[in-house]
Amino acid sequence: MAHHRFHKMHGLGNDFVIFDAREHDLALSADQVRALADRHRGIGCDQLIVMTAASPSGTADLAMRIFNHDGSEVSACGNATRCVVALAGRDVLIETGAGLLRGTLGDGAVTIDMGLPGLEWDAIPLAYPMDTAHLPVGWEELTDPAAVSMGNPHVIVFVNDSAAVDLERLGPLIEHDPLFPERVNVNVAHLADDGIHLRVWERGTGLTLACGTGACATAVAAIRRKLVTGPVQVHLPGGTLIIDWQPGNTVSMSGPATHVFTGEITL
Repeated sequence: MAHHRFHKMHGLGNDFVIFDAREHDLALSADQVRALADRHRGIGCDQLIVMTAASPSGTADLAMRIFNHDGSEVSACGNATRCVVALAGRDVLIETGAGLLRGTLGDGAVTIDMGLPGLEWDAIPLAYPMDTAHLPVGWEELTDPAAVSMGNPHVIVFVNDSAAVDLERLGPLIEHDPLFPERVNVNVAHLADDGIHLRVWERGTGLTLACGTGACATAVAAIRRKLVTGPVQVHLPGGTLIIDWQPGNTVSMSGPATHVFTGEITL
């Protein structure tokens, strides 16, 4: 039985098990991912990440695959991308399901160029055409949502108090709404003098302490509505990210990436 080394890392409490498979291939089934992500019987994490060698034909330094707690594979995870850059120990260009992402190591923070946000209905994707800045739909008290893709689908609702929303109940309801053929990440946010306060229900994972792509999507939605200008601080339960976006440009995300421990496991 093969022993595999892993790293436990987190970005603002959004935690990951990361396997470095750049030199030795690692194929994980959905069942294995669920077992490893289990907080009681496995290592425990929100997402499991596999770093791999980049495509020989491309310009990237490495590639990453992202698996949710439920075993499903997704294209993008901002907090995990910062952790991969920190683990690489240098500025890198990373191949992801959401395209090429450039990561830069700074003093106590990692900055990721998250690429262009998807603002068209079919980029989210939605089931049918509508204005993504103001979706003509709602779920109970959550009305006038916006939708943004950051390589994964996000719906954003601005409320008076994000802490007062019963996201554990409404999150799954919205995640599985037929309007979102690939399901959706659910963001509830309110504006304060110190920036945006945000809580996220992640598709396939549930409530998390932080969601990097959610912070990006929410900042983009707020800037589109002229509620704020970039750069803006986005405060999540696990800590703060700085997001910058100017319409027509790519989204920049800066924040910490923390190494917790290294271990070995037999698969």
